[in-house]
Amino acid sequence: MRRTWLLFSQAVTVALAVLFVVVTLKPEWLGRAPVAVLPQIVSLQTTAPAPSDAASSARVGYSDAARRASGAVVSITASRAPQRDDPPADAWHRFFYENRAMAEPQVGLGSGVILSPEGFLLTNNHVVQGADDIEVRLSDGRQAAATLVGTDPETDLAVLKIDLDRLPVVTLGRIESLQVGDVVLAIGNPFNVGQTVTAGIVSALGRSELGLSTFENFIQTDAAINPGNSGGALVDATGLLVGINTAIYSRSGGSLGIGFAIPVDTAQQVMEGLIRDGSVTRGWMGVELREITPEFAESFKLPSTSGVLIGGVFRDGPADAAGLRPGDVVTSIDDMPLSGPSQFMNVVAGLKPQAATKLQVLRNGKTLDTTVTVGRRPPRTQREP
Repeated sequence: MRRTWLLFSQAVTVALAVLFVVVTLKPEWLGRAPVAVLPQIVSLQTTAPAPSDAASSARVGYSDAARRASGAVVSITASRAPQRDDPPADAWHRFFYENRAMAEPQVGLGSGVILSPEGFLLTNNHVVQGADDIEVRLSDGRQAAATLVGTDPETDLAVLKIDLDRLPVVTLGRIESLQVGDVVLAIGNPFNVGQTVTAGIVSALGRSELGLSTFENFIQTDAAINPGNSGGALVDATGLLVGINTAIYSRSGGSLGIGFAIPVDTAQQVMEGLIRDGSVTRGWMGVELREITPEFAESFKLPSTSGVLIGGVFRDGPADAAGLRPGDVVTSIDDMPLSGPSQFMNVVAGLKPQAATKLQVLRNGKTLDTTVTVGRRPPRTQREP
């Protein structure tokens, strides 16, 4: 039996060897075409299989959000006539000075966001301030001259209009749903290199008292924002607009991971006011405000540092007419507790002129209730104490 098994094994081995030689050297004997074994192996090693639908849906990234919003983000070139100071007295130097001044207009670069099919778009006031010519370039390559509809220096926003058809429009998000830690994308034209998308998270909300503008309620993000991004879009992970990029904190002029954006609700209110009235209507009480420091609270025996200190009252303003005085501490507006000057200004700015507003005031240790008839906030050049 053992001998029989050994003979069978040897026979099978010889048969397989003969079959291998025939397949390799004389495949036509078997009636089959030659098989390109090596190229097939190389092809399998170098060609990746097409991704399945399941693999595509599992891909991690924000390309859909970027694609959804980037078409509505534009590049802005704002040109200003050159500033001509007194040229040198020497005729030779004056010749080159005058030619250089005429040939080198001042050019500012920034970004903008299209918010309506009619061609209205938002950017920063500092991008177009003082510009003689404003050129807008879309991501699809089209260009158009822009008309300045209006500006609001107190929020650093401006509205432009372009006359083009089939304009892509960004979709507005809700600032109430934005939270610290949410992923955001910054889209703009940094350093004029072309449209660029950077990603980060919301680092903080409600940043104020930075000295960037009168009304501050910024979104802070670590998405890379650089010169040229001003006026561009800050969108959430689904591509909805949540802010207008406006400033960075930097020691070198480049991104250090601290950028600031104007919330979309503020930007929308400003835009609607500029389009409808040519200006933004805000409430005003005519007071200069100071923050209550722990030292001040201790010196004047205040129960806490909440509220705002009135440092000055504008003559014939609403607060003056209501009898408010320097040194008064306003603790609430319409029963809303106040945490600081920035909140006071934002709340008052949102009130309608001629509205009767109740204030709770601390004066000489006593609590007083007074009513102020809100006025309309005048331009900064017309406000004098």
